[in-house]
Amino acid sequence: MLQKTRSRSHPDAQLWSGSDCCPGVSGEIPRETGHPDASQDTPGVPRTSFRQAQATSATELQAEKHLELKVAELVQFLLIKDQRKIPIKRSGILKHVVRDCKDVFPDLLKLAAERLRYVFGYKLVELEPKSNAYILINALEPMEEDCELRGYQGTPTTGLLMIILGLIFMNGHSIPENDVWDFLRRLGVYPTKKHSVFGDPKKLITEDFVRQRYLESRRIPHTDPVDCELQWGPRANLETSKMKVLKFVAKIHNQEPTDWPTQYCEALADEQLRVRPEPSSPAPTP
Repeated sequence: MLQKTRSRSHPDAQLWSGSDCCPGVSGEIPRETGHPDASQDTPGVPRTSFRQAQATSATELQAEKHLELKVAELVQFLLIKDQRKIPIKRSGILKHVVRDCKDVFPDLLKLAAERLRYVFGYKLVELEPKSNAYILINALEPMEEDCELRGYQGTPTTGLLMIILGLIFMNGHSIPENDVWDFLRRLGVYPTKKHSVFGDPKKLITEDFVRQRYLESRRIPHTDPVDCELQWGPRANLETSKMKVLKFVAKIHNQEPTDWPTQYCEALADEQLRVRPEPSSPAPTP
């Protein structure tokens, strides 16, 4: 679980929580608070009703986790199949991925398409109307936030970098590298496995992005095994802004930037500093 933002001004201040790595998939069910033993009977509420509610909550949580795993599996299936540049048939998706979850196929396809767009920079399109065959194409019009990152304009790594910058900003300007990998694993990106889009993700994040000054990596003292924390690098501050990253996060959530008041106020202040003219140099004395 990623750390909450230090300001604690909003319950959803972190970029994604639980299974919220996909828009539309709810996060973890909050635990009961306010009573030292939630399992005790509540006056006026039959014990059987409480147990039924617990069983329903457990079933819903299991269904959400299963849906998240299916979305990740479908994304990987589409990325691998796309390498051959052959249309991906709906029947193949149903057979190899969806299997016994045909009733939620439309939801799976929608969530997978959103993840492909925002994380990998691909658009999932149907080859022809009612053809039941799909292909992945590069997004021809990258988001405004993507265009700001000139070093990665038009490449899928832009989405990955924006996600990491968002994680850092929403978690108080720094985040342990291990927490980043905990989150990226939910997207099917692992530090020890070669990725079909990103190649070597570990090298890309901890070496390439750091060398190009999009990120800074600092060792966290007294950690065993050794862990590092990631922060924005100077190039990220020059090529994008807190407001653009916050808008990216809000778009992922289908929300507005103002839904995170503390982060929004900070981003707004940053925007004002960026447009404020620099003080003119004093005129030379004659």
